Amino acid sequence: MLEELIVAGFGGQGVLSLGMTLAYAGMVENKEISWMPSYGPEMRGGTANCMVIISDIKISSPIISCFDSAIVLNQPSMDKFAARIKPGGLLLYESGNIFKPSTRTDIDIIGIPATTEAFLMKNAKIMNMIILGAYLQLKPIVKHDAILEALKKVLPEKYHYLLVINEQALQKGAELVQLFKEQPVN
Repeated sequence: MLEELIVAGFGGQGVLSLGMTLAYAGMVENKEISWMPSYGPEMRGGTANCMVIISDIKISSPIISCFDSAIVLNQPSMDKFAARIKPGGLLLYESGNIFKPSTRTDIDIIGIPATTEAFLMKNAKIMNMIILGAYLQLKPIVKHDAILEALKKVLPEKYHYLLVINEQALQKGAELVQLFKEQPVN
């Protein structure tokens, strides 16, 4: 198993913590992992992305130019990364922030309203876990329990009271993707 993923959006959307959680989950399962963040000087509102590689064998390089999957949270990231997904790959995007999704026909393209659902769950910061739950429903590269264990490492201890809502967000994402994956992209 080898999964090469890009997660991209604005700073403050939880891009890096989503990727870090996934990487830690890979470590929990004794997989080979790479997590390479990239972000601008702005704390919030600037661009941010990270490359995550999870594999059963040694990873030759953490730098990749084409991806098996992309999780895209804003329009500039859609414009930049959609063309770099390998044919047969997956593009999962936050449908409330992207008004012009890719029109590629050689990849699976699924948009879910993760931001709206996070607001309905009364915590905007769980949007990234909703989208991660959707991704793992489509590509179960790590187990649910490994993600929960990883969250204990990624979240500072003073925020461990948020583990329950993060678990609920993962489940909500898995449910949402089932609803939206059959709908065609406009």
